[in-house]
Amino acid sequence: MIDHTPRRVVVVTGAGTGIGRATARAFSSARAHVIAVGRRTAPLTETATDHPLITPLAVDVTAADAPDRVVRAALDRHGRLDVLVNNAGIAGGGDLADLDETAARRQLETNLLAPVRLAHAAVPALTDAQGVIVNVTTAVGQRAWPGSALYAAGKTALDSLTRSWAVELAPRGVRVVAVAPGAIDTPIGTHQGLDPQQRDAVRAWQLAHTPLGRIGDPEEVAWAILRLCEPAAAFVTGVVLPVDGGAVVA
Repeated sequence: MIDHTPRRVVVVTGAGTGIGRATARAFSSARAHVIAVGRRTAPLTETATDHPLITPLAVDVTAADAPDRVVRAALDRHGRLDVLVNNAGIAGGGDLADLDETAARRQLETNLLAPVRLAHAAVPALTDAQGVIVNVTTAVGQRAWPGSALYAAGKTALDSLTRSWAVELAPRGVRVVAVAPGAIDTPIGTHQGLDPQQRDAVRAWQLAHTPLGRIGDPEEVAWAILRLCEPAAAFVTGVVLPVDGGAVVA
């Protein structure tokens, strides 16, 4: 029997590496068309290698025209948008006493304001498709994280927005969920500018606070995102799902 169900169309931001790359490939393997969004073309091209259903789109999510460009790319190429995965994020350290306002503004624009603006732009298309918004936050935001407080605060704000949007958008048939990763094997520490010794120290702290005693894989987070977007999850909205090896409950 030929399946005439239209392929879902998924936008994944921060798709050049880590969780975003794994998520884009997971949806592609599930026969969805994927718009893989990121700032750099080369990593996006690598994400799409051997995945013909993935279309790279080099866009800085903080740019003023980014929301319209991203949504328009999905609609122009595939005629619909079913899932928006707000995954793009940057980490930055520093204590309150040493606040760098420029760096703080850039971090909040990427981790918080960009998802808000992109979700706003995507609502009409997601309403038409009865779609899903997935916010990728952090499990660490639910506990103290000295030195990375601004990162944790921005991501925790997305948890709150997830619950509010779930109620606001339910009458439109749009579900909103979040996945909160713990210690995951991604290059975010390298992108943050940490040297190998600093990265090792962070990993040691993460392992000490993860009951399962290991670092997670990006594919394990992608699995959770994919499951929450399946038709079988149609009665699930407003949830923030930790994928953290038990860190939140320890």
